[in-house]
Amino acid sequence: MVARGEASRRRAQPLEPIGAYNSLMPPIYLDYNATTPLLPEAWEAMRPLMSEVFGNPSSAHHAGRKARQALEDARERMAFLLGASPDEVTFTSGATEANNLAVFGLVGGGGSPHVLASHLEHPCVVEPLRQLESRGVAVEWLPISPRGMLLTETVQAAIRPETKLVCVMLANHETGAIQPVREIAAALPSGIALHCDAAQAVGKIPVNFRDLGTTTLTASAHKFGGPKGIGVLVTKRGTQLTPQMFGGHQQQGRRPGTEPVALAVGMATALEWAVRNMTANHTKLEALRKRLWTRLHELASPIVLNGPEIGATDVVPTTLNISFPGCRADLLLLALDLAGVACSTGSACSSGSLLPSPVLAAMGVPDDVLRSALRFSFGSMVEIADIDDAANRIGSAIAKARG
Repeated sequence: MVARGEASRRRAQPLEPIGAYNSLMPPIYLDYNATTPLLPEAWEAMRPLMSEVFGNPSSAHHAGRKARQALEDARERMAFLLGASPDEVTFTSGATEANNLAVFGLVGGGGSPHVLASHLEHPCVVEPLRQLESRGVAVEWLPISPRGMLLTETVQAAIRPETKLVCVMLANHETGAIQPVREIAAALPSGIALHCDAAQAVGKIPVNFRDLGTTTLTASAHKFGGPKGIGVLVTKRGTQLTPQMFGGHQQQGRRPGTEPVALAVGMATALEWAVRNMTANHTKLEALRKRLWTRLHELASPIVLNGPEIGATDVVPTTLNISFPGCRADLLLLALDLAGVACSTGSACSSGSLLPSPVLAAMGVPDDVLRSALRFSFGSMVEIADIDDAANRIGSAIAKARG
C-alpha cells in the first residue's frame, strides 16, 4: 500500500514528454494561429470578475446586477469594436460553437435548402456542413483558385433558387489568404444568408460587421490574446436563427446558459488592445513574415510558398505556409518540436491526425508540395531575432531530412 505522502508526491510529478528539445536552445513559438498567450491586460481585467464580482448575471440581487453590468459593458465594447449593435452580439464558448450555431441555425429544419461553401473553411464549419449533407441538405463544394481564394464569380455562378446559405471565411487559417467577403455579400440576391468565420481575422485586420454585409460572423478570443473558452457570434438584426440548445432565456434564447462574465470581459479587453495596436503590429508581423521566407529561401531551398505572395495585401501577416519538397511534413514537425520550434501542419482542430491539408489539396498543389507543407504563424511577442534563430533550426532540420 502506498503511503499518502508518497502518493501525493507521485501526483505532483510532471508528465513525461514524448520527446524533449535541447534545453540549451530556448523554445520558439510560431503557432499563433492555433492559440495566443493571454495578454496581461486581459488577465488583470478578468481577475476581479472571478473573485469579487462573481454573481450570476441572471440573478436579481445586487451581486447579480454587478455581474450583469460588467457583462453588458463587455457586450457593448465587443459590438463597438466589431461594427455591430449590442443586441447582435451573442457570447459562446468559442468559434467552434459559434460556427455550429450559425450554420445549423441559419439552415433551419424545413424544405430542401441548397448551401454553398468551399474546402477553405475551418473544420468547425466543414463538419457541421457534412452533418447537414447526411440529413439530406444539398451542400455544393465550390472550387478555389491556386492562390487559395474563393472568387465572387464562382459563387454567383453556383446560386440556385433554393440556395439558402453561403459560407465564406474572412482569413484562411492555413495560408492567411483574405477572401472577398464584402464583394460576395454585395453580389448575393436578397434572402440568401452569408456566414463568415472571422476567427483568423478579428484582432489582426480591421473587421466591421456592418461594412462586410454578412448575416452572421464569428470569432474566438484566444486567437487575439484573450482567454480560451469564450467566443462571439454576431447576427444581423432581424435574422431568424434557430437555437441549438434550450433551457434558459439568456441572450435572446439563442444561446441559453449562464454567461461567463470574466471571460467576456477578458475577450473585450484583449480585442481593445489588439485594435489599438493593430497598425504597429501589422507592420511588425509583415516584417517577420518576409524575414522568415527570405531566410528559409537562403537556408532550405527548394521551398514553395502556399497562398498569396510575400508583400501581397490580401493576406494576414500572421501566417506563412511553406512546403519543403523532398521532406515529409509530419516528420519535420516532430524534428522541429525537438529543436524547440513550435509550428503546425494545419489547423489545431485537425492537425492531430497529421493528414495532408484539405485547404492545400483544394488549391490543387502537387503531391510533394501537399505532403511537405508546414504553417508558421506569428504574434506581437515574436522578434526578428527569434525568426533568425528559428530559420537556422529549420534549415538544419531540412538538411538532415533531405540528407
